[in-house]
Amino acid sequence: MLAYSLATLIGLSLGLLGGGGSILTVPILVYAMDMDPKLSIALSLAIVGATSLIGVFGHYKNQNIDFKIALIFGPVAMLGTFVGAKLSQYLSGSTQLILFSLIMIIASFFMFKGRDENVSEKDKDLNIPLIITEGIVVGIITGLVGVGGGFLIVPALVLLAGLSMKKAVGTSLLIISLKSFAGFAGYITIMEIPWEFLAKFTAFSGAGILIGSHLVKFVPQKTLKKSFAVFLVIMGIFILYKNKSVFMG
Repeated sequence: MLAYSLATLIGLSLGLLGGGGSILTVPILVYAMDMDPKLSIALSLAIVGATSLIGVFGHYKNQNIDFKIALIFGPVAMLGTFVGAKLSQYLSGSTQLILFSLIMIIASFFMFKGRDENVSEKDKDLNIPLIITEGIVVGIITGLVGVGGGFLIVPALVLLAGLSMKKAVGTSLLIISLKSFAGFAGYITIMEIPWEFLAKFTAFSGAGILIGSHLVKFVPQKTLKKSFAVFLVIMGIFILYKNKSVFMG
């Protein structure tokens, strides 16, 4: 039951912050469920993909999704994620976890740095080549280490595409769901998937994002983000420590 309680936390993170689901999912599966790192990364893609898709519907109702941007960023990110998942075969599980921990620490920087919550959308020429490059890079990272990339996507959508924070979060969830499914498709052919566990875990995570989406208007975002950033640093250092043998070997 502990696993499913923690699954709800994953959904809460996505609902409240528009990201962070996979950053929670992989450590939970590896260290709380004692699951193989490679399988954990594969399952995290499916869990975060499905959970994000549930969150998309709420943002769609509130007109917080920019489909034009999603159609530019999404396909190249999906391609990158599929490629990243295939490339993961050439990395050990420990190496993947080390990369994952480094991504956590980078994500914490974005959380500490914060963003202007009142950024207004502005008319500007889209830097399409830069958006495409960002999509491919984030996609490959997603496939390699199982992170949805929300903390990389949201700043990119605000800075490169000129979206407001609300639209960036909603559009990010749509992109995360698309490329997470693409990455998961890359893993299906290279490992056996425990479908029953995956379905149950995802159901609880989905319930969490519905709760988080409702609570978001009552929780001070600045305080929440700073607290989560501290958590990311602690977890990143913990994972590096647990895999220190890679550096010492």
